[in-house]
This record gives sequence, C-alpha cells and structure tokens, in this order.
Amino acid sequence: MTEFMQTQAGDAGAFERFDLARVPSPCFVVDEIAIARNLAMLAEVADQSGAHILSALKAFSMFALAPMIRQYLHGTCASGLYEARLAREEYGGEVATFCAGYKESEIDEIIALSDHLIFNSIGQKERFLPRVSAASKPVQVGLRINPEHSEGEIPKYDPCAPCSRLGIPISQLTDKDLEGVDGLHFHTLCEQGFEPLKRTWDAIEARILPYADQLKWLNFGGGHHITRADYDRTALIEFIKDLRTRTGLQIYLEPGEAVALDAGILVGEILDLPTNGMNLAITDISATCHMPDVIEAPYRPAMLNEVSEGHLYRLGGPSCLAGDVIGDYSRAELLKIGERIAFLDQAHYSMVKTNTFNGVALPSIALWNSETDELTMVRKFNYTNFRNRLS
Repeated sequence: MTEFMQTQAGDAGAFERFDLARVPSPCFVVDEIAIARNLAMLAEVADQSGAHILSALKAFSMFALAPMIRQYLHGTCASGLYEARLAREEYGGEVATFCAGYKESEIDEIIALSDHLIFNSIGQKERFLPRVSAASKPVQVGLRINPEHSEGEIPKYDPCAPCSRLGIPISQLTDKDLEGVDGLHFHTLCEQGFEPLKRTWDAIEARILPYADQLKWLNFGGGHHITRADYDRTALIEFIKDLRTRTGLQIYLEPGEAVALDAGILVGEILDLPTNGMNLAITDISATCHMPDVIEAPYRPAMLNEVSEGHLYRLGGPSCLAGDVIGDYSRAELLKIGERIAFLDQAHYSMVKTNTFNGVALPSIALWNSETDELTMVRKFNYTNFRNRLS
C-alpha cells in the first residue's frame, strides 16, 4: 500500500482534551500553539542552515495567523495572482510566485507583487522577461526544472512522472535558457523526509553546479515534512550549509504541510445511523466538499478517539455523491445521533480545498490556544457565501 492509501497517522495532541461541543459543526479548529511549535522548528532550521524558508500558501492560507508566521519565516510562496496578493497584503516578507502558466492579463500585477517570479517553461520566460525587466522594482527570475528523478509514490502526485507538465526537463536545459535567470527551482517531494531530497540533489548536482557562478539561488520547493518527529533536521541543516559553502548560492525551502502539521482538526456531527450490510454513519462532514484529498489521493484520515477494535462504522457525508465516503472506523462505544466527532491533521490542504458542491455548507474556522484554552471564532460561512459563487 502507498502512503496515501494508508491511514494518515495524525497526532491528537492537545485536541484530546478539547470540548468538541464548543464550536459549530462542521468546523476547522486550529491550535495556534501547535502552529507556533512547527514554526519554531522551521525557524531553527533556517537559522542554523542559513536557508530562507517560505510558507506555501497552497497548503495553509489561514491569514489570521499571518502575524505569527512572519515572526518566524522569511515569507511565503504563491501559486498565482490571488495567492500572491494575499501574501503581499497579509504576510509580508519575501513573496516567491510560481505558476504552470501565467496569463497575459495578470502578469504585470503578479510581477508587482512578487520578489521572485518563477517560470515553468522557456516559452513563458522569453515571453514575459521583458515585462519583468521593465518593472518599477527589481524582481528576480527563476526557472522550474524537472530533475527527471522520481521520488513520488503515486504518479499523479509525482512532478517527475513521464510527460509531466511541471518544469523544464533538466536534460533539455541549455546555457541560453539561463540568460536573464537568477535561480532554479525544483519540487519533487510530497510528505517526505530528508533522504529523498538528498537523492534528488545527487541526481542533478553535476548538471547544476556548472551554472552556479551565474545564479543567485536554488529553491528546493515543498513537500518537506520538516516538522515531523522522525525528520532528520540535523542532516538537512548540514546539507544546506555544505551546499551554500560550495556554491555560494542562497537556498530556499517552501514547506506547506510542515507549517500546519498536526495542528488542526475538523469537527463534525453524526446526523443518521442507518445500516446496509454494516453499520453506517452519516455526518455533516463531507469527503467531497470538506476533505477532497480523501477521494483524490486517496487516503483515510485518522479520527479522534478511534480504536483498533470496537463498533465498526462506515462514515460518509451528506451529499448525494455515492462515493462521498470518509472511511471505516471503530469506536469503543456505539455512536449516537448528534454526537460530535473529529478528524485529525486537517489544518493543511483540507481547509484550502473546501467547496460547496450539492449546497453543502462550508465549515466554520476557529482558532484555539491549547495553553490558555482561549477560543476565537475566525470565520462562519452562510447561504450568501454559497449563492454568490454561482451567479
């Protein structure tokens, strides 16, 4: 089984003592103390290695925590105009923007918002480089390369899979391609440790080092689970220090999940308990609308107070999609209608991917301090939010 098909472990941490009835249902609850703990780990890596670490907004865009994030990290990375604008308006610091394809109508605004603008192809670089050069402020230009070295376990999540649309195959890179370029970017990892990064670099080092004198930086993208308990942060620090010494280049990392790993839950409520060959449970949490990676990856999110053996239920959402199934879970006690449940490690990706298919309501968002027990409702969504997206 692949990592995605397995249960994502999830660490309940302080949420084991959180009263799920304190928030509306469904609701994301993010522990600001857990976020601060992750940020402190990332800041330590940055301080000891000299790397610049940017928070990937595509994974975690809860800008209520932007003041905290900018205390620890160098800035953010964006995936297009809206994220770049959010980065500049709310987070500050450095803004590095990468998009697989920039639009003519948006490029000037993106340039104005960005410190680094990273192109996915030589064609886009040649097309828009004059616009970057004519900008009213300096903007450094990057190219995304495809190392042609796969570390991903599932092809659709592997940027180096055959015929990938992401990055310029390193075997095609020429001296001319690097004219006007300040840095190279690659992203090959997904929820992985240090060793896959090191193997990727070993596979491309001989092709990159000849260009070191004409570059300013290397960006190793995201997918680094730096804040996971078993991540070898010492090895990462030494690797970056050695690379900076040998090349003179600034190194960038763009973790997303690592910022919010094990820092949030998604609270829901049991709506009905039918049976059909097994015990079923309908909840107001929808895999389709609230945790789409459950279906897309696929994976099975860990559940708060789940047991290895007990009363088995198949949990699913309220939508009409037959495949709106979260997974099979065992509980020590029989579930009851109206009972609250929670899925672990839902701060990253789930929150940014929510949708209102079938008219299913978006979860509220709450911020909790696990040390003081202070709870703040950050956002509640209503019918107007649903209606105004449609026409």
